[in-house]
Amino acid sequence: MKQIRFFFLLLGSSFFYATGFSQVTSVPEQAKENFAAQYPAAQKAKWNNDIVNVNVKFELDGETMNAEYSNKGTWKKTLQDWSYEKLDAVVQDGFQKSKYADRTVTEVKIVYLPGNVIQYRLKAEKNDVQKKYLYFNKFGRLLRDAATL
Repeated sequence: MKQIRFFFLLLGSSFFYATGFSQVTSVPEQAKENFAAQYPAAQKAKWNNDIVNVNVKFELDGETMNAEYSNKGTWKKTLQDWSYEKLDAVVQDGFQKSKYADRTVTEVKIVYLPGNVIQYRLKAEKNDVQKKYLYFNKFGRLLRDAATL
């Protein structure tokens, strides 16, 4: 029994050792340059590279935002924290007329996409299992829904 405990202890410690010294992928210079050009007044930028996407969380004009770039540095989208109360009435009306109107909105983000496209992402929950991201355009039309955790 002691040998089994020792084996798992050894296995666990080797895992933490390996992850503690793993190489971190750097942020592509093109992403940094594009971010600086796109958001010159950004403050408190924190970068994260998960190999597929490069994310930078930052503040702009007192609002918390998160920009996403490809691993080549191309801008993909930016999310801005928002609230349901601050949404345009037409977007609120679109939600109230959707088949998800019986759900509680727990999170709202403005999604800025290439081509000057703006969408509104609402996280609507019915219970702990039934959760959806709902994407609306500026006219309050539901564009799509996506499952979320």
